[in-house]
Amino acid sequence: MKKVEAIIQPFKLDEVKARVFAAGGNGMTVSEVEGLGRTGGEKEVPLGSAYAVDFVPKVRIQCFVDDDCAGPVVDAIVAAARTGEIGDGKITISTLEEVVRIRTGERGKDTL
Repeated sequence: MKKVEAIIQPFKLDEVKARVFAAGGNGMTVSEVEGLGRTGGEKEVPLGSAYAVDFVPKVRIQCFVDDDCAGPVVDAIVAAARTGEIGDGKITISTLEEVVRIRTGERGKDTL
């Protein structure tokens, strides 16, 4: 089992969600987050006084998937989230040792 976690631009969420489900993902957790990368944030100049916005709004998606589904889900996220511009985000894939469904006590692949 794998955890696929992606940080993407917020306006790409609907397309990413649709493609993840089409690729075999059967659920996801979504969080609004802020981040700072290579660009160092943005500089805004409202009414003549400049100030730096250090963190940029992003969306974090977490999906728990079977091993054979991880590749297609990652490919789906990349295809949906890519704009070709700086700030498109990152994807990490982690191996899960165990997953337990709290409601039923099920363990392993049955929880996915």
